[in-house]
Amino acid sequence: MASILQKWTRVLDRPIRNGVRLGIALLVLPLAASFLFPLWTIRMEAPQYPQGLSMDIHAYRLSGGHDGRDIAEINNLNHYIGMMKIERSSIPELGWIPFAFGFLALLTLRAAALGTLRDLVDLCVLLAYVTVFFFGRFVLMLYNFGHRLAPEAAIKVEPFMPVVIGTKQIANFTTHSLPNFGTLFLVVFAAGTALATARNIGLEWKRTDA
Repeated sequence: MASILQKWTRVLDRPIRNGVRLGIALLVLPLAASFLFPLWTIRMEAPQYPQGLSMDIHAYRLSGGHDGRDIAEINNLNHYIGMMKIERSSIPELGWIPFAFGFLALLTLRAAALGTLRDLVDLCVLLAYVTVFFFGRFVLMLYNFGHRLAPEAAIKVEPFMPVVIGTKQIANFTTHSLPNFGTLFLVVFAAGTALATARNIGLEWKRTDA
């Protein structure tokens, strides 16, 4: 066991191969692109809204369909059942995500320029933590919106869990909640980082055996 740990330490201290550094640096591009597109889209359909209502969640802001009017209409509907108002201030994560992504971008560029395999592993661990943390906060946010209903609401409904991924029927509304292109770019960034880390560790492990 001691020999394996020593070997693992030696592998982690190896510099990243030169041919891989450019690829790691380019992974910042999909991370940056995630700011240009929504991370998540929520869409509601009902007979009285034949064109539907939609809301996009970006890394730093909310945007509604029909030139932004849909968010106000969704809030009017939610008011009748006592749901909290949907606005940027009610989602504090939108103030943290840009800083978290910016930090990940700096760590990626640092690893590409000067890093060892240990830096790549640290980047993967931090990326996994950020991903799980923010997705968990997203699920908690939806839970709070569906369960913290004002008792004085005009229409009484039982607390409910809004759909996280997929489609759910709530009263006469069909609600869709799906990841958008911003999340797809994040997946590309995460997959590329994990692949580069695993491949480099595998090559250096075999090289150490030689």
